[in-house]
Amino acid sequence: MGPLPARRRLWTRRALLAAGTGSSFATSAFPADMGGKGRLFPAGWQRFPDPVTEFEVYRLTDPAYTAHLPAFYNRAISRRNNFLLCSSDRTGSPQAFRLDLKTGECRQLTDAEALDGSSLTLMPDEHSFCCFDGASLRQINLANLREREIYQVPSGWQRTAGAYVSEDGQHAVFAESRGGSARLQLVRIPGKTSASTVVETASAITHPTTRPKRTQILYRQPDQSLWLVNFDGKQQRRLKLAGGVVGPARWSPDGKTVLYLNFPEDPTQLNTVREHTPDENLDKVIAKTSQFVHFGCNADTSVFVGSSRNKAAPYILILLRVTRRELTLCEHRAGDPALAAPVFSPDSRRVFFVSDKQGKPAIYRVMVEKFVEPTESESQG
Repeated sequence: MGPLPARRRLWTRRALLAAGTGSSFATSAFPADMGGKGRLFPAGWQRFPDPVTEFEVYRLTDPAYTAHLPAFYNRAISRRNNFLLCSSDRTGSPQAFRLDLKTGECRQLTDAEALDGSSLTLMPDEHSFCCFDGASLRQINLANLREREIYQVPSGWQRTAGAYVSEDGQHAVFAESRGGSARLQLVRIPGKTSASTVVETASAITHPTTRPKRTQILYRQPDQSLWLVNFDGKQQRRLKLAGGVVGPARWSPDGKTVLYLNFPEDPTQLNTVREHTPDENLDKVIAKTSQFVHFGCNADTSVFVGSSRNKAAPYILILLRVTRRELTLCEHRAGDPALAAPVFSPDSRRVFFVSDKQGKPAIYRVMVEKFVEPTESESQG
């Protein structure tokens, strides 16, 4: 499957957006002075038609400053699409922000010393969020911005990439390393918090995520293999995936399967979206892609969204599972296509992604309600 021509936008599940959408622009510069926790910043939105498809695209943050979405597997967008969590250095250092998706207004949520923006995640009730500030895992109330420390990485240990809060908000998982060893940590969040080591290994553990509706954890090792283990450390095993390199991986929202990108060893072959069923030890192809390097899925996994690394077609595309056909949404033109990391909103009506095509990394949104059936989801899983 080669580069997608612009005419592929003629395929939809309902009807096309009207072609030739007019553009309008509304921008405002961010204040240059330092902000503080709770401070409000005005909208910096820009709306324009994509040059390839003419679909309407919104740039939600000013590319004069760096802005990032959390890790693709974390909850960043509210169920009602009222707001999203993001990180930005607009005040001089990386801080967490609440971006109002109705008005574009931003509220600074932290005064962190060393925020890990990828660790931002909404709690299931959406009244608070969790994140790592250096070695400290913190829970912050969105209404009054009061904080409490959940866990402190012990001296001598370093946290590795990735942090996740279970869909029920009961546990956080992450990994730590020291010397040549690593350990997977499980921390209970409500009430009096407690931490336990699930498993220890001689090689690094990264990007752990809990399995929806089950007490299991998926994690990655340096050779890009994926492992599954119970909360109590039992039944630890390596998943038998397809040959090649394992790209981004995530649980399906129902927790039945692991969805992942497979990068074949032969560079002339196409990257594929695959699905692994741990309970049955089955692995199968969902669809070949126009060289996706990152991807997301809607709430029922009937539609996927990906960012292509094809230099001639640096696009954000959606892929319909039943037909295995793609639709070009817009250009991403990110310096690193993996930076785009597109994700669906919980209702599947919007796609959000990141690009540095206009300066520093900024957050963009494109509506897909004309192409994708709306869904209901309790979490982004």
